[in-house]
Amino acid sequence: MAAKRTRNIKVKNKNETKPKKKKKKPYFGKDAHQAVVDYQKSDTREEKNSIYNEKIKPSFEKLAENLIFIHGFAASDYSLVEIMKNDCVSFLYETLEKFDPTRKTKAFSYFNVVAKNWLIIQSKKRIKNRNRHVSMSNMSNLSKSDKSSIENYQIIPSQETIMIMKQNREMLDVLLVKIKNRLSNQNEIACVNAIITLFAKIEDLDFLNKRAVFVYMRELSNLTPKQLSVAMSNIRKHYREIVKSNDDFNVFIT
Repeated sequence: MAAKRTRNIKVKNKNETKPKKKKKKPYFGKDAHQAVVDYQKSDTREEKNSIYNEKIKPSFEKLAENLIFIHGFAASDYSLVEIMKNDCVSFLYETLEKFDPTRKTKAFSYFNVVAKNWLIIQSKKRIKNRNRHVSMSNMSNLSKSDKSSIENYQIIPSQETIMIMKQNREMLDVLLVKIKNRLSNQNEIACVNAIITLFAKIEDLDFLNKRAVFVYMRELSNLTPKQLSVAMSNIRKHYREIVKSNDDFNVFIT
């Protein structure tokens, strides 16, 4: 008879435990949070630089990189990833002092929101700028309106146009001063001063929409949205009265 083959079967001991997997250390955990707190408490620039470069910057870089890929901020152009990441990290560095640990908010949560909002704004700006520009090398892809705009475009306005624009601007300054002289309410005076400053700096500003203008006006006047809205309504009344009663300001009638 053939000898029976036997197999050694290892019986698993119930008391045996599987080796625990090492938990992956979060890239922006308690250590990074504490590093931000230490950075704010530090009194010397040398120590701040050391804390930032060794403990905070790597977390910022990983945070920015993750947000860019997860939300597809550079999906259309992967060559932008490194540029966007570096710019985002630079912006986060500038906001380090704004984080308030006394609010019991985690540093990760705060800087995650800050970084995401910054990337959204920059992405919108990039798309808007891309849509504004057309390629002259491929005329076949241009619309009729684009071609017409290119044909009629003038780098320098005519001398007559320049003179009219200058004259209108001077008249606007006079109109704003007249309005200001009518006002007695401090909120309205603060509002019209903000308007005067706005027009004085108009060439240096790049507003995307009316909302941005409103926010800028709030910063200049230090008024709440409600106060600013009420003040603007009263200023409009004076504006209409002056424009209608003085032929010199006919150009501003709408």
